[in-house]
Amino acid sequence: MIAKLLRSAALLAALGVAAPAVADTTLHILHINDLHSRIQPISRFDSTCSAEDDAAGECFGGVARVATAINTLRDELVSAGENVIVLDAGDQFQGSLMYTTYKGEVEAEMMMAIGFDAMAVGNHEFDDGPQGLSDFLDQVDFPVISGNLDLSQSDLLNDRVGDYVVLDVNGLSVGIVSALATDTVETSSPGPNVIFQDEVDALQADVDALTEQGVDMIIALTHVGLPMDMAIAEAVTGLDVIVGGHSHTYLSSTDQDRAGPYPTFVSNPDGEMVPIVQAYAYSKYLGHLEVTFDDDGNVIYAGGNTMLLDAGVEPDAEIAARVAELAGPIEATMSEVVAEASEMIEGSRDVCRAGECTMGNLVADAMLDRVRDQGVQIAIQNGGGLRASIDAGPITMGEVFTVLPFQNTLATFQLTGADVLAALENGVSQAEDGAGRFPQVSGMRYTWDAAAEPGSRIVSAEMQTDDGWEAFEPETVYGVVTNNYMRGGGDGYSVFATNGLNAYDFGPGLEQVVADYLAAHAPYAPYTDGRISGVE
Repeated sequence: MIAKLLRSAALLAALGVAAPAVADTTLHILHINDLHSRIQPISRFDSTCSAEDDAAGECFGGVARVATAINTLRDELVSAGENVIVLDAGDQFQGSLMYTTYKGEVEAEMMMAIGFDAMAVGNHEFDDGPQGLSDFLDQVDFPVISGNLDLSQSDLLNDRVGDYVVLDVNGLSVGIVSALATDTVETSSPGPNVIFQDEVDALQADVDALTEQGVDMIIALTHVGLPMDMAIAEAVTGLDVIVGGHSHTYLSSTDQDRAGPYPTFVSNPDGEMVPIVQAYAYSKYLGHLEVTFDDDGNVIYAGGNTMLLDAGVEPDAEIAARVAELAGPIEATMSEVVAEASEMIEGSRDVCRAGECTMGNLVADAMLDRVRDQGVQIAIQNGGGLRASIDAGPITMGEVFTVLPFQNTLATFQLTGADVLAALENGVSQAEDGAGRFPQVSGMRYTWDAAAEPGSRIVSAEMQTDDGWEAFEPETVYGVVTNNYMRGGGDGYSVFATNGLNAYDFGPGLEQVVADYLAAHAPYAPYTDGRISGVE
């Protein structure tokens, strides 16, 4: 069944789109992005799915389904004499207990088993520093690239991550260039020896280098997010296709609930249309782009779709068995029920990176509750640290870990009112881009204006007291709790690192704090109370 679903010609016919009359050179690009260690199947809330729900046909994705989808389509296309490449646009790391437990070994093993042709470095590949990426590179034999990284000062990574690669596809030379978001220094832990260069400048230089080598088909495999991909398409000449990640964007040529069309076309400086694709995240979809080039290497046709990997896709039996084996040591702990929720707890990135969400309230409330007796008055948690929703009903420890996979610990410090406002300004400064720095809070409330210039968006901010709400006073010192990542300046919260007084990485793990809070308030009733509001 999946083979029929994945036939591009049938899909295009169903859409009423004519395929090219003469196929000069056609390339099929199969791609995923932002797997985030969803090695096991996922629920409709993007968290690890239970075996019972999977057996009932209620789960999606997981690498065993990814393997089936890729192998089925690749085998079918190759048998028909077509040209096929399989690409990953980064962020294999971080997001489940598979990564927490095995630190990239499982991701490497599964990518090798499936057979990827190239991978872009994602920001989360640096979550355990350059050493974590280096260990991953030791285990894979496909090229891992990122062209805007200067790694000459890194003993671990120098000469190991290429700027680009040229793939030989049935005698065709296909160039793959790449770029990683420059704010990775704020969203992950690349360290001081990984130097970032401008994405557009680096990509243009690499495209020019490939063009000089006579490579006519050039694909950008990026981890910068759809808005930046569109800016790249507008600015870089000689680039034929962009396969992206980072923003978890769902593009589709058929689904009305999509974030945009698949592919999305943007005109380059020469007036040529560049197709851009992305396939959401978490192993839920496989992207399939069909591109036809003329004899001069110009794109004359691009079409395809993202394909939902639901229960209709039979998991690869060998890989599924290996995943079950790897999951064994952690299943007992993760299946422990810690609490119950009366309703779904909303933790999706679309909500928690744009405004108040019930998961943000839960996590921030739990943080503040844990340390309030230490004189702490407010909690600030980055929305990007919340990685899934939790369904109504029993809550397992595994679900809590899926929401909070980063092994962050509680950190406390003191901050002046002026610096609290500066932190909030940073938090809302990139909300339109869905940046993870968006501040979820407890013990306080704030109003912001999305239409104002970044740096001047906070309209008001008040702390909750026994007598009501009081505005933050610039010189008054307040007790703050956050996670250790933010306390160290992550997600642009440099004011925490530079101006925080009496900073203390208190611990314990944030996931345990939330689990304990849920248990103490079971059954937990999710709520919002207007603590974050926007100007209308």
